[in-house]
Amino acid sequence: MSNVFGVMLQRTVHLIEKSSTPSPRNEGASQLVIGSVGFVGRITGTVYLCFTEEFSQSSACHILGMSPAEIEMEGPSVVKDVVGELTNMTVGGFKNVLADLGYPCKLTLPVIMRGHHISVSAYKSAYREIYHFESEHHRISADIQMMPE
Repeated sequence: MSNVFGVMLQRTVHLIEKSSTPSPRNEGASQLVIGSVGFVGRITGTVYLCFTEEFSQSSACHILGMSPAEIEMEGPSVVKDVVGELTNMTVGGFKNVLADLGYPCKLTLPVIMRGHHISVSAYKSAYREIYHFESEHHRISADIQMMPE
């Protein structure tokens, strides 16, 4: 995440905590935007990146060089595309680490979800790690779920 956010957004990302249990569902007023990309190979799984709507919007403005008004005028697909690309690039880096460790895999296409009351459930047999980051006072979560073949 540090490399992708540094290059694409010129933002630093700081790890706050790591856990194996999910955070409570978002019950606040802010909408969440979750990007997910799966990977398939000797290890199969999914990585979910969870952003606030505000962080997603400001990321779209920065990457596309557009104002918030221009982003709003273009519609939600612009933010969806940016979140999809950030997720794809982040999981691509994770895939490369897996390949270096002897676990080559292929990635699925990104899927983007939005909502106020979203939670991510775990696969029953999955190894799960959740990493919580902060970037410019926004919380970002990375939920990694893996299963061996």
